[in-house]
Amino acid sequence: MTKARLLRLSVVLVSIFMILLIIVYWDNVGTAHFYLHTSFSRPRSPGAIAAGEDWEALPDVDEFLAKLLSSSLKQNSSIPRKTEQLLVQGSNKPVVSNLEENVRGYDWSTHKDRSSLDQEKLQVERQRTLREFCANSSFTFPTKERSFDDIPNYELNHLIVDDRHGVIYCYVPKVACTNWKRVMIVLSESLLDQGVPYRNPLDIPREHVHNTSTHLTFNKFWRRYGKFSRHLMKIKLKKYTKFLFVRDPFVRLISAFRSKFELENEDFYRRFAIPMLKLYSNHTNLPTSVSEAFGAGLKVSFSDFIQYLLDPRTEKMAPFNEHWRQVYRLCHPCQIDYDFIGKLETLDEDAAYLLQLLKVDRLLRFPPSYRNRTASSWEDNWFAKIPLAWRQQLYKLYEADFVLFGYPKPENLLKD
Repeated sequence: MTKARLLRLSVVLVSIFMILLIIVYWDNVGTAHFYLHTSFSRPRSPGAIAAGEDWEALPDVDEFLAKLLSSSLKQNSSIPRKTEQLLVQGSNKPVVSNLEENVRGYDWSTHKDRSSLDQEKLQVERQRTLREFCANSSFTFPTKERSFDDIPNYELNHLIVDDRHGVIYCYVPKVACTNWKRVMIVLSESLLDQGVPYRNPLDIPREHVHNTSTHLTFNKFWRRYGKFSRHLMKIKLKKYTKFLFVRDPFVRLISAFRSKFELENEDFYRRFAIPMLKLYSNHTNLPTSVSEAFGAGLKVSFSDFIQYLLDPRTEKMAPFNEHWRQVYRLCHPCQIDYDFIGKLETLDEDAAYLLQLLKVDRLLRFPPSYRNRTASSWEDNWFAKIPLAWRQQLYKLYEADFVLFGYPKPENLLKD
């Protein structure tokens, strides 16, 4: 009887050990680094991590794996000083090969950073505002009440993970996301140039930056970890530093319109401009290429764009494109407890402070701002010809982003 029990116990232990080896092997293949990313405890109650439960309350196996994860992070983040020196080297001027970046240009002027004390106060205020409205039952918006477990995997595709430094970044298009993605590539060493990881963010070609295969995102966890994926996400959300950058919602819309419809963009012309011109400008027999359309003076107007956003048929056909999708739908701020909330309006100061907090400021610097970035002062001019009723509907559509991230209600646009 005793021998039989020992045999059964041995089989169980060997099985568990083999599963661990398989998972570690999968992770090795995916990242070329050794990390232990899994958990064998039963699934916890929905939203447990987002609710801020104590780490000590995790099951014993989770706690053990979390310690291994922390140990792995410390080991992999201790980059030799020689490598540090290499990372801060590189070209001082950007390689501009993209039309949008050519049009905008870069601002290489120096900016006086705010003191750390001011930055700390800013972060406390921004996080308090976010948490208060997430907890306020009288303020509602779609998806607010769901738990992290209720979020489909395909909606987690904006959460980029850097296991080397323990960082999770939720990218928001039109909020310096190209350069933050470049920073994440440098930190995670997820992209090589002639066999060597990129050291300078601006050396990374734009087409590689937005290639989905370049980044490890939460929505890819299912393919790699299977049924353990959601549990592993929760562990990383608890242990890693999570950040996002936001922007005045109306200004972000103007910026999206400028870059996708005022510049020749073949993909956006075919997917969005042609339907808009047909639906809202009564055009027929439109050119098949954007260059022909622009040559004939056929361009989507800002009014067409606003009509498209407000049209109930738009969401029925497909979710908003990421360039104008609301931040609360991209980054789930009421389900994920972000450690840092940056704003494009204070990008230079916020970026410098964040890199210090992440302890990577000696490895790289954040690329400079665009010198002709869309400004908040442009709102009045852009919305001058938009009917008042449309402006009010548009505000309701993006109200959650205004409120959660502390942007004032644009009263001047919402009244006669």
